[in-house]
Amino acid sequence: MASEAEKTFRQFAAFGESSSSGTEMNNKNFSKLCRDCGIMDNKAVTSTDVDIVFSKVKAKSARTITFQQFQEAMKELGQKRFKGKNPDEALEGIYQLMEGKVPATTGVTKTTAVGAVDRLTDTSKYTGSHKERFDESGKGKGIAGREETADNSGYVSGYKGAGTFDKKSK
Repeated sequence: MASEAEKTFRQFAAFGESSSSGTEMNNKNFSKLCRDCGIMDNKAVTSTDVDIVFSKVKAKSARTITFQQFQEAMKELGQKRFKGKNPDEALEGIYQLMEGKVPATTGVTKTTAVGAVDRLTDTSKYTGSHKERFDESGKGKGIAGREETADNSGYVSGYKGAGTFDKKSK
């Protein structure tokens, strides 16, 4: 059973943390795990409870918890979530809530394709000088698509005698 819980722990520990190895979890991801798995129900277990338990199980100076400390935290939250059950049953209940869960990305902003946006970004409908800046496939040509690129080779912009100084002084 612990392996399922550990798998869930690792997925949440690494969620949004590209540098994380998945062995330690920060408070943000701990709260997310509790929320996504339904351990935090905002009645018996609130976000405040989750924060307090996290602070209690972590080492004084640490900002993360290990799986070992996570199990301690789950025992404590289990007592709150499943009142009246013995600690082992409560922990079992928590692990069942966690089973097979992965970090949800609900509420993540999706790009919208509103009518106007589609119309404005469709390069096939561009005319005039704007049309020149895209190839047939609609991909932008970048700076090459602009005809008037400034020549900044002189020491002052617009200086026409670039590279002639040494020739005159001899």
